[in-house]
Amino acid sequence: MTPPHRLIRFDNARQQAWTIAGAMAIEGLDVLLIRDVLGRFTVLVDDQERPVSDAQISSWRKRFVTALQRYAADQPVLRASDLFAADELLASPRVVRPPDIGDTGTGRVRFLDNTVVGEDWTKTPPEPDKRSPQRTVLYGFKGGVGRSTATALLARHLTDRGYVVLVIDLDLESPGAGPLLAEPAELPRYGLVDQLVESALDNAEGLDLVGRSRYLPRDGNGELWIAPARGRELDEERPYFYVDKLNRVYTDVQGFDFGARLESAVRACEEAVARQGDSGRPPDIVLLDSRAGIHDIAAVTISRLCDLALLFAADNAQTWEGYRDLFRTWQYSGQAHRIREKLRIVASLVPDSPYRSMASYLESFRDNSHHCFSTTLYDNDLDPETGRIIPDAFTFPVEDDSAPHYPIPILFEPNLINLDPRTSPDWWDRSFVQAAYREFLETATNLITAALPNHEESQ
Repeated sequence: MTPPHRLIRFDNARQQAWTIAGAMAIEGLDVLLIRDVLGRFTVLVDDQERPVSDAQISSWRKRFVTALQRYAADQPVLRASDLFAADELLASPRVVRPPDIGDTGTGRVRFLDNTVVGEDWTKTPPEPDKRSPQRTVLYGFKGGVGRSTATALLARHLTDRGYVVLVIDLDLESPGAGPLLAEPAELPRYGLVDQLVESALDNAEGLDLVGRSRYLPRDGNGELWIAPARGRELDEERPYFYVDKLNRVYTDVQGFDFGARLESAVRACEEAVARQGDSGRPPDIVLLDSRAGIHDIAAVTISRLCDLALLFAADNAQTWEGYRDLFRTWQYSGQAHRIREKLRIVASLVPDSPYRSMASYLESFRDNSHHCFSTTLYDNDLDPETGRIIPDAFTFPVEDDSAPHYPIPILFEPNLINLDPRTSPDWWDRSFVQAAYREFLETATNLITAALPNHEESQ
């Protein structure tokens, strides 16, 4: 019986598998390392150009089973020539190069991960669609950091500058952006959950998905639109079964998985604005208010849908540990270089008290954020062989205020706690609200509009 301290667990199984796969590559073999939904590994040897003997396969199988124990699959080493459709695995678009297996000089190692949920965290982001509006996701690893309030304020701020802005509430389990931006009568009959449920049955045509806020911008001809998570209940005789719909939105459909349906739902909302708006064009800017936590909705919005991801955080151990887990997922899946350039951290609800000054808090936040990014998403700027600086390395000093890790502050304001927009008209114009969010609004607006084509603020 294997002593408990020598048992292979999930956390160290991958490194064991990669070590063996790397040794196989050194011998000149091209191998695909495949992990199944239980975390077990199989090595697929590409023998299409170089034959591999039965003795070699048998030897590697024994080594694999000994090293990985329960995390070796039932058939831990296979030849491509023994499979009916090996090319579907070898040429899968989800195959990545493991980041910490260097060039073996002979064979190569690639990795294919299979999961039940959360796969969108590691999917390759598509090339940006030039026809799409600028999409910004507002995301927080933990809730209660003022994300929805920030979304509502940013939407009005951009509308004031003459942009057509659409806010899509993707926090399906805890919807809240709609009531912050519009009166109940202004909201549409249907919500995102309706689009997701109906599209699974190819029955989404004609849904009323967006409503226009009566908010009047200070200058220009901006428009503010809302696509809420839930629709509007018409009366007691026609109830709205939100929970029943929510229970079905994440179901994968043959050829139309949840990620594709969510992407389609976002496009449907953008097209609805073009049909119903005064300008007859799609929104200039889309703000995606994402659900908190490591959830499939956040995975799709950050990895696949957005141009900019504003990551809300508080300076505590739980938050940094959570972001480190998320960043490490991108790092080890080989997707870090495709995602990291569109990230920017937000220090939300920064305190200022006799016990801890705002300056002290932000300095600690910045240092912890830099450590989180530099140990996962940033490159090493020194060549390990020569010790010289690599000119194009993606890395930033801790003081660089344009870097992804550098915090955009939102100040803590006790008057915003439990704010009810229905009893506090024009709450967004209050001086204490503007003071708390001023720097965030200015910085976020500059980041969002920098990527837009030439646009007159007053159209």
